[in-house]
Amino acid sequence: MHYINYNGQLMAVGDISIPSGSHMLRYGFGLFETMLVRDGVIVRAAYHWERLFAGMRQLQFGAHPFTPQQLTAEVLRCAQRNGMERFARVRLQVYAGTGGFPEGIGQSPGFFIACQAPDPHILTWHEPGLVMGIAEGLYKSNDTLANLKTTGMIRYIMAAQQARHHNWDDAFVLNTQGHIIESTIANVFWIKDGAVYTPPLSEGCIAGVMRRSIMDTPGITVTEQPLTRSLLHTADEVFLTNAIRGVRWVRSCGGNTYVSHKTREIYRLVSGNQ
Repeated sequence: MHYINYNGQLMAVGDISIPSGSHMLRYGFGLFETMLVRDGVIVRAAYHWERLFAGMRQLQFGAHPFTPQQLTAEVLRCAQRNGMERFARVRLQVYAGTGGFPEGIGQSPGFFIACQAPDPHILTWHEPGLVMGIAEGLYKSNDTLANLKTTGMIRYIMAAQQARHHNWDDAFVLNTQGHIIESTIANVFWIKDGAVYTPPLSEGCIAGVMRRSIMDTPGITVTEQPLTRSLLHTADEVFLTNAIRGVRWVRSCGGNTYVSHKTREIYRLVSGNQ
């Protein structure tokens, strides 16, 4: 039987009931973190908690009892109950409570935690590389909420449907200026003449945990710069970063093909930090 941690109670999946008046259900008002647990430890936990609590402050969540220590304990308790404390993909979702709109938004927040057993190959180098495309007709605003990992994912879902339709592994997402800012599930980096680049957060990409980890890793120098279609076309290497999948190189996008020489070095450096 599979269990979910619902506000501190370990419950069978079929027993979970979320109130119909929940602001998460009605308005998509919530945040989530997707984390990797290995050998009873949350990988890059400090980055996850910093992002989550900064997002809760920005969204003006009301008084809550959550602390990084308490949520860490609840995540590991859920993983252990499911027999996955050695290796688990964990989704922690913090959501607003119930009440009127807008006066009740953000009050009495709650959380739930779900675990999955990930493919063990996610921890190894993805030799084939990714085939990518650019999602068209979907443009993300680079406003003050753009960097948050919110539960409102409809734009990414529609971009992923385009990827599925075209048999791509993933799709790049554009901002309202037409710049490439991320993929449906990852941040994007590119390499030109040995230099590593990534779009700045001001372009509207999610403030990714792995993105930050790479930028904080000794031996890796990253320059923030908007990514245009022409820069993508002339890049030597392109790679994606995600807290679960780590670093994955892009083999092609449209008619462009890429190599993975420096990306492999970055993969080795970052993998050593897990």
